Amino acid sequence: MRIATQLYIVPTPIGNLEDITLRALRIMKEVDFILAEDTRTSGNLLKHYGIEKKLVPHHLFNEHKTIENIIGRILDGATCALISDAGTPAISDPGYLLVHSCIEAGIRVECLPGPTAFVPALVNSGIASDHFIFEGFLPHKKGRHTRLTTLAGEERTMIFYESPHRLVKALTQFTEYFGEERYASVSRELSKIFEENIRGSLKELIAYFEKKTVKGEIVIVVAGKEINGK
Repeated sequence: MRIATQLYIVPTPIGNLEDITLRALRIMKEVDFILAEDTRTSGNLLKHYGIEKKLVPHHLFNEHKTIENIIGRILDGATCALISDAGTPAISDPGYLLVHSCIEAGIRVECLPGPTAFVPALVNSGIASDHFIFEGFLPHKKGRHTRLTTLAGEERTMIFYESPHRLVKALTQFTEYFGEERYASVSRELSKIFEENIRGSLKELIAYFEKKTVKGEIVIVVAGKEINGK
């Protein structure tokens, strides 16, 4: 039975290929084409599950140019799935612009539940998870000081993404704005064989990661500012 014309947002595993839903696999088999951030990476996933489907590149550098064509194909009756290299599209990955444009065009958009790196990192951290803010990747230069200054007074748990080669630098900057004793957690290689979750003060985390070569995707969870000792 052919599924209705629409766009599906399909989360993919952040590491372990077993972390994909049966529904996600079915949707990818049934749609007419799949938009992929990196067709080589996504091609490996599809090959692993025996899915033979056309992959169309859709990433940060071409999304403005390709959206009109994609929407046209969907309006003509095609069904489409958007996937990223890992995790849920539009979370620090391309996706928002396409979703927004499809909604404006009257196209039905459906997002499947699935993997997102910051959720297991937050739960693993042991830091309060009832209220939190997701910052993703901070600006590398312009706007970084302003954002960190604002976050210095943030009482909710803060979640950041960072590249491995900038991890120590980021933690060091955090000590300048949050204080070296602020409690935090660093998660890397989530769901993979060498998964690591290191917890402690920012000062302790810096001392730990200064001594080793860091690889993999990084999620940093930082406790919010305590008010009146609470």
